[in-house]
Amino acid sequence: MKTFAAIDVGSFELSMKIFEISAKMGMREIDHIMHHIDLGMDTYATGKISYGRVDELCRYLNEYTQIMKSYKASEYKAYGTSAIRETENTAIILDQVQQRTGIRIEVISNLEQRFLDYKAIAFKGGAFNQLIEKGTAIVDIGGGSIQLSLFDKDTLISTQNLRLGVLRIRDYLNHLDVGRAQYGMLIGELVDSQLAVFRKLYLKEKQITNIIVVDDYISHLMQKKFVSGETAGQVEVEAFHQFMRQLQEKTPQELTHAFDMPEESVILLYISYLLLSRIIAVMDAKQLWAPGVTLCDGIAYEYAEKNKIILPNHNFEQDIIACTQNISKRYRGSRKRGETLEKIALTIYDSMKRIHGLGERDRLLLRIATLLHDCGKYISLVNLGECSYSIIMATEIIGLSHIEREIVANVVKYNHLEFEYYDDMGRQSMLDKESYLKIAKLTAILRVANGLDRSHKQKFKNVKTRLRENELVITVETNEDITLEKGMFNHRAEFFEEVYSVRPVIKQKRTL
Repeated sequence: MKTFAAIDVGSFELSMKIFEISAKMGMREIDHIMHHIDLGMDTYATGKISYGRVDELCRYLNEYTQIMKSYKASEYKAYGTSAIRETENTAIILDQVQQRTGIRIEVISNLEQRFLDYKAIAFKGGAFNQLIEKGTAIVDIGGGSIQLSLFDKDTLISTQNLRLGVLRIRDYLNHLDVGRAQYGMLIGELVDSQLAVFRKLYLKEKQITNIIVVDDYISHLMQKKFVSGETAGQVEVEAFHQFMRQLQEKTPQELTHAFDMPEESVILLYISYLLLSRIIAVMDAKQLWAPGVTLCDGIAYEYAEKNKIILPNHNFEQDIIACTQNISKRYRGSRKRGETLEKIALTIYDSMKRIHGLGERDRLLLRIATLLHDCGKYISLVNLGECSYSIIMATEIIGLSHIEREIVANVVKYNHLEFEYYDDMGRQSMLDKESYLKIAKLTAILRVANGLDRSHKQKFKNVKTRLRENELVITVETNEDITLEKGMFNHRAEFFEEVYSVRPVIKQKRTL
């Protein structure tokens, strides 16, 4: 049994959950502490978090440290989201907090944050798996933005971020100095054009039956109100609208008393509802579920999963691959060609395990690189490497960190261009040497795999590899002419040998 603390340094609240985690009992929440601290007001209005806010943050975190000690929490994770991520003085703030509280805050990207929320939902098990059998959207409403993720037949097909978070919109409305009566119209003007583009590009003819909502306001109410049946927080859309219309007749003070909600959260609840209403209308959804999960739940789940205390009940890696396949499709990539390249590259990767020293996560990055290896041809056949890099860096791939996405983008780029060494590459990015070496190792494998299918004709029935002293013997089964493949292979083999001190060699095996 481990006691673990998950801390969410959010845009509007500082939240900590204490969990007991064990293989036998799973995850059990034993305490939840929250403090209102509006970091987002500073970041979204001025671009910096003020000293006063930092002082307030440190004071609360010192309290959290004492609470962790009282529960004898052996480990913790503290994640900062958009308010800290987007401020200009992030590094200074993180250093101050660590010096004054001893707590190290890790800043996570938007997609890392949303993926943790998604994992927390999936941890609900049966209810989640049942819903995503039909068209389902996860609507994750944050302080700075909204993430829309679409599922169809158990598969994550796309995810997109819209900079329409409740705090960002609140600050914009405050700047306009308008009354609540105008909120509906103004929010409609803000969001409808973006939702129309989203519908045209990603919804098309898809039928979205269910919406799973993750937020800090509506979810709180739905968990309290809709508790009948098997799943708390689940309701038909029409019943939800009726409930919210009734709430609009109450004063902020009445809502505060009825739902144990801070009065300053009432306006954010209203904005969140207006945003969700627009999304429901665009998707024409019939059912709504607010599972009541928070980022803290996702942080704890990630910790338990990484430490192999609990086993995942959903294949998240397959979601990442499915999302990547849809990105490739969007840019007219050949699925058959991508799958052939993936198979060859992974065969080489697996045979080189004792040489490359990389792990399962790096294997996943290689898979993604093979599927997106030529996405840049959608823009230019001449500048394929640069265009592929730009597309990947500009495209959200849920489940990948920013660094991982940059690794993939560079592997694809240098599959087509001459490799740049660390001093040259370092001038263009903030990649560390570990990431650079991963790029070199994965690029070497992808280049060899790409050389084996240079004609794009998938000539080989089977590819086998065997590591023998300083050679990687690649045996290909085919009766076709592979003169082109052999001719193009040598140049690609040179870089592979430079990286691994192993020379790849092709051997042709004819079949009867």
